[in-house]
Amino acid sequence: MSYAVRMSTVKTRREQYSEATRAALLAAATRRFAEHGFAGTALEDIAGDIQATRGAIYHHFAGKGALFEAVFEQLETEATELCAAAAVRAGDPRAAATVALDVFLDRCCDPVYGRIVCLQAPIALGWLRWQEAEEQLAYGLVEQLIKALMDAGELEGQPLETTTRLVFGMLGTAGVALAGASDVDKPRLKAEYAATIGRMVAALRPVPDEVLGDARPAPA
Repeated sequence: MSYAVRMSTVKTRREQYSEATRAALLAAATRRFAEHGFAGTALEDIAGDIQATRGAIYHHFAGKGALFEAVFEQLETEATELCAAAAVRAGDPRAAATVALDVFLDRCCDPVYGRIVCLQAPIALGWLRWQEAEEQLAYGLVEQLIKALMDAGELEGQPLETTTRLVFGMLGTAGVALAGASDVDKPRLKAEYAATIGRMVAALRPVPDEVLGDARPAPA
C-alpha cells in the first residue's frame, strides 16, 4: 500500500471519528436541553455523557449557544422534512396541507421537539434569531403548501406573502401552546388547534356565485 493511500485511509478514519463525535455530542446535547433547558445545561455535562472533554465540544462548536443552535436546526429540519414527505404522499393540495398540519402539531406535542424548538429556542437564540431561523427552515414549506392551494383554486388569490405570514404565525402560536401544555391536555389542544386553523384557512376558499347572489357588488 502506497504512502498516499495510507494517508487517505487515515484521513478518512479521522473524518469518520470526527463525524461520529459530533453526532454523539448532538444526541447528548438534545437529551440535556430537553430535560434541563438551555440555562440548566452545562457543557461539562454534555461532554461527560459521551466521555469526552470540553475541548471536543469546542472542536466542533464555538460554545453552548452554537451547540444549541445546531440541535435546534437538526430538530426543525427533521420536522420540516417529515411534514414535506407527508404532504407529497397526499392526493391533492387540500389533503397535503391537512396532513402536513397534523404532522407539525404532532411534533409540537413531542416533549423533546416541543421544549427545545418552541420553548427554549427563543431564550437560547434570542427572539429575533429564533424567528429568522424558523423562517429559513420552515417558512418555505408553508408558502409552498399555500401556493398549491391557491393554484388549485382551493383558496382565493390572496397576496401570497401576507397569507403565508399569517398562517405561519398561527402555526407558531399553536406550537408554543402545545409544547407548554400538560400531557393530559395535549390531545385535546392538538385537535382544537387543527380544527381552528383548518376553519380559518378554509374561510379563504372562493365563494360560489350561487352563494353570493345579490351580495355581489354591482359593476361600476
